[in-house]
Amino acid sequence: MTDTLSDLQKYGVPFYGSGWVPYNHVRSKVNSQEKHEDDEEDNKEDEDPTQSEEEEISTSLNYVVLAGGGGEGRSGIPNAIVVSHVDFASNSLSDQPVVKLGTGSDLPYRMTVHPRGDGVICAMQQSCRLFEWEEPEDNEVHKLGVKGSEKVLTQLEDVGQQLALTFNSEGSVLAAGGEDGSLRVFKWPSMEIILNEAQAHSSVKSLDFSCDGKFLVSLGSSLCRIWDVTSSKVIASLAKGNDEVFAICRFSQIVDKNPVLYIAAVTDHGGSILTWNTTTWKRMHANRVVREPISAFNVSADGKFLAVGTIGGHLFIINSSNMGVQMMYSL
Repeated sequence: MTDTLSDLQKYGVPFYGSGWVPYNHVRSKVNSQEKHEDDEEDNKEDEDPTQSEEEEISTSLNYVVLAGGGGEGRSGIPNAIVVSHVDFASNSLSDQPVVKLGTGSDLPYRMTVHPRGDGVICAMQQSCRLFEWEEPEDNEVHKLGVKGSEKVLTQLEDVGQQLALTFNSEGSVLAAGGEDGSLRVFKWPSMEIILNEAQAHSSVKSLDFSCDGKFLVSLGSSLCRIWDVTSSKVIASLAKGNDEVFAICRFSQIVDKNPVLYIAAVTDHGGSILTWNTTTWKRMHANRVVREPISAFNVSADGKFLAVGTIGGHLFIINSSNMGVQMMYSL
C-alpha cells in the first residue's frame, strides 16, 4: 500500500539526525513534575472526567529532536537543534518548532539522545558537544527547552568528524565512531575510556549496542565487527558479499531467545537487509527489499517492523518476520 506523507513539516533546516525525546525522564530531570500536577489540578473541573491523566500526557507530551543545517558556508541555512511536538492522535508534527536552538557555524552532523534524560550529544566537524534539556519559564504550552551544556566532553574535543554516536539502552555507555576509522567507547557520565581503537575501520559508518548492552557492533563499508563491551575485544568479524556495501547496522530490539543483527546493505540491484544470528554470528538471510540504495534504517521498539528510507525519498515499513513491505510512503 502506497501513501503520501500529507503531514510533512519543514522547519527550514536539512536534518542529519533525529531521535525521540524521553520526556518522562526529562521531566524528572528538570523538576517539572510538580508544576505539571498543579496545572492538571487547576484544570480538573474543565476536563472530561472519563479522560485519565495518563491519556492526556501520552497525547500532549511527545517530542522529537532533530539536528542539522547548512554547514560553515554562506548558504543562509542555519545550523540548529530543533524540537518538535508530535500529536499521535492526528499523526502530525507541530507547525512550528517547540524550540530551535542555533549552533552558530557548527553543523550538528550526527547526534544521539541519552535514553534517561541527560541530554543530546551532537557531532560537529571537529568535536562533540552536549546539550541539556531545560524547562523554559515563558512557555506555558510546551514544558521543554534545550540549551548548551557547561559540561565539556574533553575526550571528544578535536577528534575530527564523528559519523556515528550511540548510547546503550541504560545510558551508561557511549560509543563514538570517526570518519578516520577510530572507535571510542566511554562510561557515562564519567567519560572514563573503555575502548580506544584507532583503526577499527577505514571509516566508521554505523554503531549499535545489543539490547542487553553486552555487544557493540561497528560498521565499515566492507566489514562489520562485533565487540564484547566488557573485555573490549572483537569476538566476530562479518564480511560483505561480492556486490554488497554495508550501510547501517541495528540489533533487534526484542530481548528473547532469538535476537538478531540486521545490516542494511546497498547492492547492484538495490537495497537489501542482511540478517545474522547473534550466537553463532552466521548469516541467516539476505532479502532485497527496495530497488534504490538505502539511506536510512531502523527497527521498531517491539522489533516487529523495520523502517527503510531510500535516496529517492521513499519510506518503507517492513514486517520483520517475513520481510514483506507493509506500507510505502512517498515524500
